[in-house]
Amino acid sequence: QVQLVESGGGLVQSGGSLRLSCAVSGPTINFYTMGWYRQAPGQQRELVATVTTSDTTDYADSVKGRFAISRDISKNTVYLEMNSLQPEDTAVYYCNAKHIIFNSNLWGQGTQVTVSL
Repeated sequence: QVQLVESGGGLVQSGGSLRLSCAVSGPTINFYTMGWYRQAPGQQRELVATVTTSDTTDYADSVKGRFAISRDISKNTVYLEMNSLQPEDTAVYYCNAKHIIFNSNLWGQGTQVTVSL
C-alpha cells in the first residue's frame, strides 16, 4: 500500500524559509507525477507545485521564484523548498501522487505551515 508522509512544517517569520519533505513508501515515485497542494482555513485546496517523471516542474503564479519542488529517486522522496515566506503562505500543505498510467490520486496527511509577521 502506498503511503505519503509529509514533514518539515512549522512556524516561521515572514521572509523565512522551510523545506517540506514527502516520503513515499511503496512503489517508486518514477510512476507518479508528484505535487504539493495547500489549503488555508476557509479556502479550497490549491495547487502549489508539481514535478513530472521527466522532472518537468510547474508552479502556481503566487509561488514562482520563491518555491522549488524537487525529487530524490534514491530516497523516494519529494521536497518543497520554500523561501521568502509570507503570511499568505500559511496553510496546511499536502503531498499528492498521481499515477501516470492508472491516474490514481493519493494524498498525505498534511503538514501545517504558519508564517508570522
